[in-house]
Amino acid sequence: MEKPRIKVDAVSVKPVKNSKSRRRFLKMGGLAMAGSGLLLYGCSSDDDVNNPEPMPGEVFDLGSGDVGILNYAYALEQLEAAFYTNVLDGSYWAGATAEEKLILEDLYDHEVIHREFFKAAINANAEASQVLPELEFDFSSVNFADRDSVLATARVLEDTGVAAYNGAGRLLQTPDFLVIAGKIVSVEARHAAAIRSIYLEHDTAFAGDDIIDSNGLDLAKDPQTILSEVGATGFVVTPFTANNLPQ
Repeated sequence: MEKPRIKVDAVSVKPVKNSKSRRRFLKMGGLAMAGSGLLLYGCSSDDDVNNPEPMPGEVFDLGSGDVGILNYAYALEQLEAAFYTNVLDGSYWAGATAEEKLILEDLYDHEVIHREFFKAAINANAEASQVLPELEFDFSSVNFADRDSVLATARVLEDTGVAAYNGAGRLLQTPDFLVIAGKIVSVEARHAAAIRSIYLEHDTAFAGDDIIDSNGLDLAKDPQTILSEVGATGFVVTPFTANNLPQ
């Protein structure tokens, strides 16, 4: 019996107050799936989109195969979306230049869209128990009133996101997922370039030697390396494991 198909072409995004941004790489209404032909297979009942909380004492594992990689990306997008939510609630953003406000609003919008896309994609392709729950984060080490603190953290997160997608793409088996990952990493690279340009303030900052190799390619890092680096930030409070990811 053929499984019902869900086309993920719209997600709900918290609007930014008084946003005047016109530089939308992705539309607020969805992930711009039109033309991609992506159809996610899975159950369409309401029960399947409610992520159960792990039992007390149980640590969630990201899983294996494509679902594991999607959960991995979902964890990173949760982190970035939570960070930019805090940025837009902070006093640095409230007093930032018009250009920096527009950039940070765009980044917030995109990361929320990415987060909601992965949540929908995993729910459509896995059992509810296989979906990474909502993570808790601690950004107490970031001073959201200070420009340098915010932009330095944004630089780390965006550079990490690009390297993570570059390293995980080869592990995906479903062509449609690989296409979408390629589209998302291109947006993440734009984010990284934008943050680097306004923070580092020199002509080559957007594509520095620390992120571009001698072949002119962005760095790629495997999930184990990325998760170790993310863990070292202390931002992720909710424990989870990645014992079964493809390598």
